[in-house]
Amino acid sequence: MPNHATAAFDVTRWDETPYHDPAGGPRLSRTVVGKTFTGDLVGDSTAELLMCRSDPADPKAGAGFVASELFEGRLHGLSGTFVFQHGGLMAGTATPKTFGHIVPGSGTDELKGLTGDAVIAVDGKGKHTLTLTYEIAVR
Repeated sequence: MPNHATAAFDVTRWDETPYHDPAGGPRLSRTVVGKTFTGDLVGDSTAELLMCRSDPADPKAGAGFVASELFEGRLHGLSGTFVFQHGGLMAGTATPKTFGHIVPGSGTDELKGLTGDAVIAVDGKGKHTLTLTYEIAVR
């Protein structure tokens, strides 16, 4: 039976480097994002994102990203690291479309054998959360 974990997080680092930024067209960039988690996950992560923004000054104009993220800390008291990959598309007032998964085989230490799904959400006040639906294989 799957377990569930939810954690709030704060973005502690945002280093964006455009690699395609034409006048009048979408900006493509590589972005390093740092996060600190509290809740069922306690720890820090670093994510590498590939991003596209239709209009860098207006995220509601259309944007998308894909990310690989390394988490280091504790999940429900179990320590270790794991990688999850996630992404999303957003435009206007439409509900963002997101996806995310824990990379099988990426768990270390007490998180070895971790698999599952990862969903990132942002509420109307800008509060970020990560929700995991996961299992850990019997070792």
